[in-house]
Amino acid sequence: MSDLSPAALSPGGTIGILGGGQLGRMIALAAGPLGLDCHVFCPDPDSPAFRVAARHTVAEYTDTEALKAFAESVDVVTYEFENVPAETLELIAPHAPIRPGAKSLAVSQDRLSERRFLAEIGVPTAAHARVDGEDDIVAGLETTGAPAILKTRRFGYDGKGQTTVRDASDAERAFAAIGGQPAILEERIDFRIECSVVVARSEDGQAVVYDIAENRHENHILKISRVPADIEPRTAQEAAEIGIKTADALGHVGVVAVELFVVGSGDDERLIANEIAPRVHNSGHWTQDGTAASQFENHVRAVAGWPLVAPHRHFDVEMENLIGHDVDRWPDLVAEAGAHLHLYGKRDVRPGRKMGHVNRVRPRER
Repeated sequence: MSDLSPAALSPGGTIGILGGGQLGRMIALAAGPLGLDCHVFCPDPDSPAFRVAARHTVAEYTDTEALKAFAESVDVVTYEFENVPAETLELIAPHAPIRPGAKSLAVSQDRLSERRFLAEIGVPTAAHARVDGEDDIVAGLETTGAPAILKTRRFGYDGKGQTTVRDASDAERAFAAIGGQPAILEERIDFRIECSVVVARSEDGQAVVYDIAENRHENHILKISRVPADIEPRTAQEAAEIGIKTADALGHVGVVAVELFVVGSGDDERLIANEIAPRVHNSGHWTQDGTAASQFENHVRAVAGWPLVAPHRHFDVEMENLIGHDVDRWPDLVAEAGAHLHLYGKRDVRPGRKMGHVNRVRPRER
């Protein structure tokens, strides 16, 4: 008996993807073996996802006519990044279903909304305060303590849009450093490690959780993700529960990730949520070569209305991001035993730009 929903896409159907970067590229690559086509919409004419998709549209995310034509050419729309304008979804909604829905974007696009959402569902976060001006920073330090981290509420990623506030006398400099934008002041967490939980959820509420990844950043950009993470089994279970609770509360369809700080160790180990990403996530790239179904395949399955695959992990895996000229090592990486190279097809190499990643697999130890 089939577990497909009545509205499930059939092979030959088309998924529309907003965004043409590496995540859109890998979503399209995962859709192909399932017999599904992808139509990618992005304003950048040299988007790497274009070269692996059946169709593409080059237009701005506010181009009413282009969005209408795009939405009418596909069966369902998804997105590869969380800064899709709300206006874009409003223009698409009358013409095609959108998965994940607008709530996932609205919550994750604003750090203050994100913190309030997490508090509402009982997930711990760092102490924080709303900042609309320099005086709010001074007042907020009474809540967060000093030093603290000042972050723009919107459009920050990979360390952009944030600065450390040393004390109250540093408020003017800090607010200027983030461009005087609406912000949030956060407690500086003394964490032992960073980790993340990646969850795929279908429209009928089925959810699968990938093994928790331990993450290491360099210059605020993810460099290494490892599974299994060096955390207690009960902490891994708690992380999984946070991921499912988040996906359920959002009514999320597709993949969602929650980045977490691990504080303490042993019996004192606990989790503090840092950020929600309503999409496939960099720390889940290891799943391409380490599991029965990658995060990209399960995202495609979820948005297409297909059953999800339990993501059993076959190997221990270390994912290394290839940033900037790291990609020049590709001749050695393709010759390295146990290494699986994934390049994004980006034309220009720039410092800080994610050019690809490599998954190194080895037999499971636990």
